[in-house]
Amino acid sequence: MYYILQALKEELPKVVVQGIPEVSRAVIHIDEQSGKEKYKLLVEGDNLRAVMATHGVKGTRTTSNNTYEVEKTLGIEAARTTIISEIQYTMVNHGMSIDRRHVMLLSDLMTYKGEVLGITRFGLAKMKESVLMLASFEKTADHLFDAAYFGQKDSVCGVSECIIMGIPMNIGTGLFKLLHKANKEAVPPRRPLIFDNHDFHISLPS
Repeated sequence: MYYILQALKEELPKVVVQGIPEVSRAVIHIDEQSGKEKYKLLVEGDNLRAVMATHGVKGTRTTSNNTYEVEKTLGIEAARTTIISEIQYTMVNHGMSIDRRHVMLLSDLMTYKGEVLGITRFGLAKMKESVLMLASFEKTADHLFDAAYFGQKDSVCGVSECIIMGIPMNIGTGLFKLLHKANKEAVPPRRPLIFDNHDFHISLPS
C-alpha cells in the first residue's frame, strides 16, 4: 500500500485537471509604470494558440517572447514584430537606447527568407551562399579551405564581401555610377601637308 501511495504521489502532479499541458505556471503581474494599476497574466510555457483561444483571454492583447512560437501561430510578420519589441525591451532594461531603424534592419534580415534565421553561422549559411560573408563571421580558415577545395565562387555583391575586398557596396550611393563630363579642349587646327602646297606639284606632260 505504501508503494502505491508513493507512485500516486509522483504521478498525480502530472495529471492536468484543467488548463494547458504546456503551461507550467502563471503569475499575476501588476504594472504600475503607466500610472494606472494594470494586471497582466504572465504565463511560463508554450502553445500560444491554446492561450489565445482560452475563454476570458483577449487574443488581440496576447504577446509572446518565443519568436518561433509566434511565427508558427501568427506568421512571419508577427515574428518580425516580436524580434523588434524583444530587442528594444532588453536594451531599455539595460539602460541602452537604440534607434528603432537599426533594430528593424536586423529583424528584416532575420525574417526576409520567410522563416526566422538566427545571426549564427547556420543562419547566415541559409541567408546567402557567400564564402566571404561566412568567413567574416566564424571559422574563417575552414570556410576558405572548403571554398578552395570545392571551387566555390563568390559574386562579391554583399556588404561583408565588399568591405573585405575594399570596394564600394551596391547599396545607397554606391548603387549607381556617375560619369564625369570633362572639359573639352579646343581642337588644334589641321597642319597642312607638303603635298597640299602647289609649288611642289609637278605637271605631267600630256
